[in-house]
Amino acid sequence: MNKVNRIRLADISTEAPKGWKEKDTEDETRDLVKRLGDLQQLLYAESKHSVLVVLQGMDGSGKDGAVHKVFDACRITGLTLTAFKKPTEEEFAHDFLWRVHKVAPQKGMIAIFNRSHYEDILIQRVHGWIDEKRVEQRMRAINALEELLAFDNNTHIFKFYLHISKAEQEKQLRQRMDDPEKYWKHNPGDWKERDLWDKYMQAYEYAFDNSTVPWHICPVDDRWYRDYFIAKTLVDGLEKIGMQLPPLAKEG
Repeated sequence: MNKVNRIRLADISTEAPKGWKEKDTEDETRDLVKRLGDLQQLLYAESKHSVLVVLQGMDGSGKDGAVHKVFDACRITGLTLTAFKKPTEEEFAHDFLWRVHKVAPQKGMIAIFNRSHYEDILIQRVHGWIDEKRVEQRMRAINALEELLAFDNNTHIFKFYLHISKAEQEKQLRQRMDDPEKYWKHNPGDWKERDLWDKYMQAYEYAFDNSTVPWHICPVDDRWYRDYFIAKTLVDGLEKIGMQLPPLAKEG
């Protein structure tokens, strides 16, 4: 690492804050999810702003579950979901942000990234496929892209790191092996990536410390708190935009 980290994931809890009650939180989350649906319709109708939601996290941190739970009341016409996997040959033939920029949200839309452009300074860095100079260059390019989306397309960016403990991750990965309904998620490669846990934590901390757009560190060992945290952050952020329904069209 080329700079002293300001964020240390080891110092941040992966559990819900003490004193929070699961039932009460789930009740509040339902209200937040409904409000998010209302705000999404307002965003779509006004079509002056766009929203980008980035979900990053280690395998088993619950990215798919968060999408299902938090956006349950949103209309499909106003959402796009992109799951970033290994680049295709066509994507490899372009710059690393090419596949990202083309799926950025247009005005009126919420785009959800399940993993994202940060993979290119995470997995590639951890495995040594790019050197530190390239990491720094890519970090600057990522910041430039996010700044471009913000000032040129009124894109409001919400980046969530789903903060899971190593013990909870093992539990989640074993469930994929033992539960027939979850076995399709099982990937032997996930266990190999788990062996690189410390390197991934360092890579994430670098991304947090060097990002222009701040990250939200979301504890996910208690999935009910994960859903609340994301929904609350999005609702609070969208409320601040001050969106309004467009005026009725004048006759004649």
